[in-house]
This record gives sequence, structure tokens and C-alpha cells, in this order.
Amino acid sequence: MAIDIYLNFNGNTREAVEYYAEVFGTEPPHIMTFGEAPPDPSHPLPEEAKHLVMHANLRIAGSTVMFSDVFPGMPFVEGNNINLTLMDTDEDKIKDWFHKLKEGGTVSMELQETFWSKCYGSLKDKFGIYWQLSHDNGQNG
Repeated sequence: MAIDIYLNFNGNTREAVEYYAEVFGTEPPHIMTFGEAPPDPSHPLPEEAKHLVMHANLRIAGSTVMFSDVFPGMPFVEGNNINLTLMDTDEDKIKDWFHKLKEGGTVSMELQETFWSKCYGSLKDKFGIYWQLSHDNGQNG
């Protein structure tokens, strides 16, 4: 069983999901907006919500990551309570992902050898999402 990740954004989901698709070289995402959902006469959709992303998803390194905008008027807290971890046996992939994700972001720990990984780094990307990238030596869970 896999754990899927769902990330909410405050009106910039389309930009975020397209950015992550480019960073990780995934298939282009299918993006569904709130305006594409079947109308519900008892709950009319506010005009400002029609263009917002209701759902999008990507397959990143074997995991499903889902995305949506928060509905107008709903509380939004930048994703500092989520930390996504990517492990791969290809050190060049790790370096590529790290350098792309750090553009416009803040590096917590530059890529380096640690006692648990021959290539590890952590950062907060330009959308406020925290990432850890680590070499998988084939012995991890």
C-alpha cells in the first residue's frame, strides 16, 4: 500500500502542478477546475472559483501527488506542515531535482554526504513545500 500526498494551494495550483511536472519530467497533468464540475443549483459556484483547480495529480517517482486550490473563503496555511521525501538510487536525478526545486526557494541543507545517505539535501521550494531528497542505497524500506 502506498501513501498518497494531497497538496492545497491558495489560487496558484495550476502554476505549481505544471512546475512540478516539468521538474520531475512527468506526463502533462490533467487539471480539472471547479467550473468544470457539474453545477449544483442549491450551491451556486462563485465566479471567482470557476478557474481554480479542483483536482490535478502527478506520478512522481512512483507516488501519486494530488493538488487543489482551496475554495474561496476557506482557510489556507502554507504547506509547512508537510515534508515530502524523494529517494532514488540515481544520484544524478537527486541532484537535478534538488537544483530545480531550490530555484526561488530556501535551502535548509545543501546536498551532501551524511551518515544515512551518500547524497542528501533538504529545502523549501518557492511554493512553501518542504522537500528532502536522498540517495537510496537499496536497503531502505
